[in-house]
Amino acid sequence: MRSLWSGVTGLNAHQIAMDVEGNNIANVNTNGFKYSRANFSDLLSQTSKIATAPQGTMGGKNPMQVGLGTEINSVTKMFSQGSIQTTSKNTDLAIQGNGFFVVSPDKGKTYKYTRSGDFVFDANGDFVNNQGLIAQGWLRNPTTGEIDNTAPIQDISIPPGLTTPAKETSVLNLKANLNSGDQITNKSIIRPLDSTDGTNGADNVAGTKDDEKVDKFDVLFNAEGKAFNLKDEQGVKISFDSGNTVKKFRFTTDTSKVGWEDTNNDGNKDADDDTYYFNNTEDLRKGMQDAARKVSTGANITVNNEGKYQIDNSAANTSDLNISVEGISDSNTDENTLFSTTMRSLAGELTAKSSGIKITQAINAATHASSIDVFDSLGTKHTVRIQFRKEQYIKDNSGTKVGVEWHMTISVPEPGDIGGSPVKNVIDNGNVTYGSDGALSTYTPTSITFTANNGSAPNQTIRLNLGTPNKFDGLTSFDNPSNTSGISQDGFTGGDLDGIRIDQTGTLIGSFTNGRSFGLAQLSMAKFTNNIGLESDGGNLFVQTANSGDPVIGQAATGGRGFIQSSALEMSNVDLSRSLTQLIVIQRGFQANSKTITTSDQMLNTLLQLKQ
Repeated sequence: MRSLWSGVTGLNAHQIAMDVEGNNIANVNTNGFKYSRANFSDLLSQTSKIATAPQGTMGGKNPMQVGLGTEINSVTKMFSQGSIQTTSKNTDLAIQGNGFFVVSPDKGKTYKYTRSGDFVFDANGDFVNNQGLIAQGWLRNPTTGEIDNTAPIQDISIPPGLTTPAKETSVLNLKANLNSGDQITNKSIIRPLDSTDGTNGADNVAGTKDDEKVDKFDVLFNAEGKAFNLKDEQGVKISFDSGNTVKKFRFTTDTSKVGWEDTNNDGNKDADDDTYYFNNTEDLRKGMQDAARKVSTGANITVNNEGKYQIDNSAANTSDLNISVEGISDSNTDENTLFSTTMRSLAGELTAKSSGIKITQAINAATHASSIDVFDSLGTKHTVRIQFRKEQYIKDNSGTKVGVEWHMTISVPEPGDIGGSPVKNVIDNGNVTYGSDGALSTYTPTSITFTANNGSAPNQTIRLNLGTPNKFDGLTSFDNPSNTSGISQDGFTGGDLDGIRIDQTGTLIGSFTNGRSFGLAQLSMAKFTNNIGLESDGGNLFVQTANSGDPVIGQAATGGRGFIQSSALEMSNVDLSRSLTQLIVIQRGFQANSKTITTSDQMLNTLLQLKQ
């Protein structure tokens, strides 16, 4: 009789195992499904004799027991990773690794958990699964523009037709190198500024009248882009009357020395003397004109639009000019060949009232410029242009170069106003200094106040981030060609939502018609201490139980949670080959137990036949 009932328990247990395996096979194509395994255990055994310990000369005896059958003591769900199948829907999501999506049927009052990431946006913009449960996570703070994934989770909802307002520019970032070398490729024409005698225009990008530091000769370059690098006392000798009167034009770094030297000791410093000291291009132009007018009162020396000094002797009441030029080479200094060669083309005859001119080679400056569009509060674009021009070398007390200073000009198109003077849309008094290692030392201005004068908010402050002093994260000055390696700003115009993509951390990134992209929301992910302790709730959902542990909710790809792959779904982890093999094992077990019952029945029949 016992074997009969043991066979019955075996049939019952194998029927349950068949039910479990049948469910596995039925869900072979269910997204995110985790297969289960039926675990057999034996029932109680009937003990006929108990075990005894060894005593004296007698050995111990084992217990004598007869088993009473089997049962299914547990059904274990196997949370192994399912294969990832790519799809064409960008809101399909697959989890690679541990964790569950969190969804709610009642605005976050209760939560359910799933591995199936078949999500869509409904008519209200809610991010829902196929059962209409809303995915939980964090939304972007409209004030700060940030997503706080430490805050409580909530329904993820992105309103249809979402727009982003314009954001005015608050910071402009620039990373560039300004060439510190004595050979340049980026250059611009240098023209002396208007002088007191009414001659000539200047390099008036900003209309400034301050030329004392801008056009220093130690950072000017000839037509081939090679630096003059004049030393004190270097320069040229020029005669305007066939060599009868020679004037020496010498460079000096001492600005207090600029002008005529009283070489004839008459107490006056004028063109009657023979030595003139210059520091910049305007100094030289003025000294040369003083000397020329001692010979021809109508002579006029200017610098043309190509940066070339030119002598015009066409005015009335003029005399002939017979010009000769040579480099200074005496006991005090050596001739600077580059500079004297630039000036030598002035040599020759220029007759009175002649329409011809005498002209030098071009004199240039090392320059570089960068431009970027910034935005006002209405989202209107305005181009900010930043121009740099090498101004002077920074030297220590011994005259050794220990850095370099560049002039900086900032401009915006009219009618924009950034507080420039005398031109409101141009700031021309900025500068940048570098140390001997090429690292940025200082720069001014550090910000501009911009008013577009188009109805947008006035006095918009734009911080200029040109780098950190003594570091190499912004402007640098190495002996390499000037170039801009990076320029950016944080403003943008308004735009409409054009599309959404989801990254590995579960962040829903919106792309807008203004070209901007930023996170709109982030999916939360839960992990449990004991995944097997979760209870299936149908519809690919699980609910928490007393033995699963509390959910630990956070963002994907952190804290032991897996990462999210978009345009993909996790397939069922059912292995058909294993399941079909298991069917054979279960079937054979069922058949064997049924054989136990029929055999026991035959034995009972034999017993009954003994009476006959």
